[in-house]
Amino acid sequence: MADNEKVAIVTGGARGIGREIVRELLSLGMTVVAVDLKEDLLAELPAALGNPGDKLATAKCDVTDSEGFTNVIDGVAEKYGRLDVLVNNAGITRDGLLLRMEDKDWELVIKVNLTSAFIGTRAAAKHMLRARQGAIVNMASFSGIEGNRGQANYSASKAGLIGLTKTTAKELASKNVRANAVAPGFIATEMTDALPQQAKDMAMELIPLKRMGKPQDVAKLVKFLASDESAYITGQVVSVDGGLHT
Repeated sequence: MADNEKVAIVTGGARGIGREIVRELLSLGMTVVAVDLKEDLLAELPAALGNPGDKLATAKCDVTDSEGFTNVIDGVAEKYGRLDVLVNNAGITRDGLLLRMEDKDWELVIKVNLTSAFIGTRAAAKHMLRARQGAIVNMASFSGIEGNRGQANYSASKAGLIGLTKTTAKELASKNVRANAVAPGFIATEMTDALPQQAKDMAMELIPLKRMGKPQDVAKLVKFLASDESAYITGQVVSVDGGLHT
């Protein structure tokens, strides 16, 4: 199926990396539905992306709400008659040292970053399996591969997402449904803007390319993994981190 006929859903699609992913998938000619909890940012999205018209749709949704998120996915598949791509990009941080981390901060990060991806994958896979084709891309992290001090919850959620990706790939491959994960390192977003300068300086020392990545660096890889160009790639975790993880 040609990429320009496909329908994609991108969670956390109203800002940052998510917005750039939406932009890149639109550039392939896909119809893209951006899902986000921030209604004001969703309202600003068409203008931010050059007013792409009917190719862009938005849906306000809490992706941790199993029934609500499933209904959004089913609704997109029903409206367009297909669902070809799901990008599980929504994510949050609630950083803190392990011994001081509260249950609520652990549970919320796991719920947003990992459980929502399970909910979305389960719902989208039903439509993709019937069509005998589809691509799922999950937003993991360097922290999910290496771990990171002060991010027990975030690292665990992203490591779990890698496990979910690999299992999804194995279970769905027989019906030509692929699943891959992208593992960004330090990317210049609102999340990294909030880091203390000392932490940013330390990061620069660790990154061989000596700079933070741009949201577009991640989005272009997602574009590739969502497209027909990567038709023989599944079950992989691809790092976008300037050489941080080698």
